[in-house]
Amino acid sequence: MGTEGPPANDLCSVCHANFETPCQANCSHWFCGNCILRVWDYGSTVQPCKCPLCRRQITLLVPSEDSLRHRPDPEVAQILGRVETYNRLFGGSTTSLIQRMQDLPFLLRRLLRELMDPHRSLPLVIRARVYIAMILSAVYIISPVDIIPEAILGVVGLVDDLLVVLICFLHVAAIYRSVLYIRHRGSSNG
Repeated sequence: MGTEGPPANDLCSVCHANFETPCQANCSHWFCGNCILRVWDYGSTVQPCKCPLCRRQITLLVPSEDSLRHRPDPEVAQILGRVETYNRLFGGSTTSLIQRMQDLPFLLRRLLRELMDPHRSLPLVIRARVYIAMILSAVYIISPVDIIPEAILGVVGLVDDLLVVLICFLHVAAIYRSVLYIRHRGSSNG
């Protein structure tokens, strides 16, 4: 069973101790839930905090599976409640294309792991949308009909294929980001 969590033998980069209620930021770095919330408290609470490691804006915090299993613990429940508040404020959507491009590897890696894990289940509608987007982009790339034909323009003709793949990945990542947002925003209710 592939549980989601920080790498083994890794430490929180804020407190330099073992992880307590680990959360993964949209930049793929792991932090103690309380530590990253303190970073946010130290700065402006009206905007997302920046990752202490890579300085990217953190617009989504995803608690580890282990953190969610320990929700009955009052201290963990309080931290997860604050993470949910953070996600409610900043996790709904990203505004810039650059932010979406930066989040793409994180979201696609998590989605792929979730699609391959038999113990996890995405809603059927989400799975269908992901598969349809991937199949349609593959059909476009394989088909001889192109907006910019490779046969005439050579390598430049691949531009439209790359754009279709990029748009497909951005669409799939946006779908999965909304799943993560809804799942971890309302996880205290279920």
